[in-house]
Amino acid sequence: QVQLVESGGGLVQAGGSLRLSCAASGRTGSVYTMGWFRQAPGKEREFVATISWSGSTTTYADSVKGRFTISRDNAKNTVYLQMNSLKLEDTAVYYCAARRLTQIARLPSEYDYWGQGTQVTVSS
Repeated sequence: QVQLVESGGGLVQAGGSLRLSCAASGRTGSVYTMGWFRQAPGKEREFVATISWSGSTTTYADSVKGRFTISRDNAKNTVYLQMNSLKLEDTAVYYCAARRLTQIARLPSEYDYWGQGTQVTVSS
């Protein structure tokens, strides 16, 4: 099993920045691709960003491209999501996810492990 714990969420004004962290523990050697998803009230969970094991490949949702950056530190078993120029519509619970396969993926169903989520609220 792999446990994922997110941190770094909070309340921020529009235009501000936050950095989310996701610390993995347990059988971390069994997972490769990592991703961030988010879910706003009344909406389905949606893809935000994903990163390959080496960090050389990243993919972003169009809605966050150019504003968010995903990165990872394998020595620390941690994945980050730097969020800049935050907008009201970025308000959601953000989830970290891990996948046992090396191919990056955008669908929640393609991920094997999930964190409990961290709330990000952007105010005007």
